[in-house]
Amino acid sequence: MSTLRHGADMKMPPWLTVMAGLPACASLALMVLLELELPRAVAYGTLYIVLCVLWMPVLAWLQRALWRRGIAWWSLAVTVFVLTYGMSVINKLFGFALGWSMGWRLLSDFHFVDMFEDLESCWLALIAFCATHAVLMYAFELRNEQARHAEARAAARDAELRALRYQLQPHFLFNTLNAVSGLVAEARNAEAQAMIARLGDFLRTTLDADASHEVVLAEELANAEGYLDIERARLGSRLRVKWRIGADVLRARVPTLLLQPLIENAIRHGIAPRRTPGLLEICIDRVEDRVRIRVENDTSDTPSSSEEPGGRIGLRNLAERLRGLYPGDHALRAERGTNGCFLVELDLPYRDDALGPAFAETPA
Repeated sequence: MSTLRHGADMKMPPWLTVMAGLPACASLALMVLLELELPRAVAYGTLYIVLCVLWMPVLAWLQRALWRRGIAWWSLAVTVFVLTYGMSVINKLFGFALGWSMGWRLLSDFHFVDMFEDLESCWLALIAFCATHAVLMYAFELRNEQARHAEARAAARDAELRALRYQLQPHFLFNTLNAVSGLVAEARNAEAQAMIARLGDFLRTTLDADASHEVVLAEELANAEGYLDIERARLGSRLRVKWRIGADVLRARVPTLLLQPLIENAIRHGIAPRRTPGLLEICIDRVEDRVRIRVENDTSDTPSSSEEPGGRIGLRNLAERLRGLYPGDHALRAERGTNGCFLVELDLPYRDDALGPAFAETPA
């Protein structure tokens, strides 16, 4: 018991005392049933059962009070042994009183040593109650401690996921503002204004969104399309996008801002440096109980771009978020394909959102 938080104010339910007292009371009741042919034995047994039942709440309160004080287990055990023995002696006195009142005993036959004889049944019943109550009390507090630890781990995991999610926003905003600055420097004011307007719409949508770590895929696709509008304002016809979305996957729950960092990496490091138009292809399908996502993009046709996309913040951030959301139940692969394109593939568990909206259309 010393491993648990003894000092905590435990609010244990009353049923713990009842459950702990049932075995002891049942044992005493069985002893009474075995002596039904002896009326006096039945009377004494019934009296002892009633007295033990009255002592049990007192013992339960005492055990919990000592537990809250953080008393050592051996000290608690000694205290319980002494108290239960004293209670058994008091029970014996009540037994004598019953015998005298019924005329079964004579006061002149009483000897002081008689109070300390034949105490086994009451004493053992009370000790059994205390032992059972201690086990139940320990199990109850252990369960509560495990629940507290689970809540703490969940809170830490939630905080980590939120930190990873919020890490994307300043990173994305910095890159977008750099792009706007470049458009202004090139005197492309109309494109810069359009990009700023679409940036405002995208930020309003993402910042006002639900704080949960997952959204339905249809909502994530809408957010991704909003981000692509920003990039189209900058790149125009140089950016070509092809969507292929399975009809039975739109209600799947996926991580919030799953596609935006993948699209940003694909455009920033693959398509934007190109001298000719580049293709970004996004394919999402459901295969049994899995969601398969593939993002493929043309790479730069200039020899100066040799950076490996796998080391960028977007993919690192996504990999850490997936480890937190789907530990041991996901796959992420990023590599340069044989056709010269860069490919990112995701494999996630399919989680249907029964309350999500039903979308019949996919992004154009």
